[in-house]
Amino acid sequence: MSAIDDIVLSPDERLKTECAPIKTIDADVRKLAKRMLKDMYAADGCGLAAPQVGELVQLVVIDVDYAGEGSKKNPYVLINPKVVTADGPERSYSEGCLSFPGITVDVTRPSHVVVQAQNLDGDLMQYEARDNLLAVCLQHEIDHLHGVTMVDHLTPGKRIAALREYDEALAAGARPGDTSAE
Repeated sequence: MSAIDDIVLSPDERLKTECAPIKTIDADVRKLAKRMLKDMYAADGCGLAAPQVGELVQLVVIDVDYAGEGSKKNPYVLINPKVVTADGPERSYSEGCLSFPGITVDVTRPSHVVVQAQNLDGDLMQYEARDNLLAVCLQHEIDHLHGVTMVDHLTPGKRIAALREYDEALAAGARPGDTSAE
């Protein structure tokens, strides 16, 4: 099974499930983080949440600097992340998701976010982002930990259209990392 095959696709119920906090950062958590980073990079993603690989725990990996094979990696591992501030003017951003290959949708979110999370050493970290991909990615991935996907932010009509486009993309062979039907 390839790393891309490890990624859970919608409508899998695990993507709609509230994830449990991680109580102890141990070898299993470190192994899961390493696996998630491998999967994310294999699919050319910029973020991945644990339920997207079938694990219902509060763990997210993000790397908004990675630009494909041979580029510099700058990964973040966030354990039990919490949005402490989400404000600023709302911005619409075209989002893709490794669990919804073949489509992108316009999602409106606050432009500024502050997130607190533990790192793999158990240290409490704070991440702040404004008007950039990191701000979007933090909110998108943390949503996954609470059973919320990008299509849940759409109006009912736009959600139906996006899911129809998603079904067509899957039927055409879309794989995680594909952001438009090709």
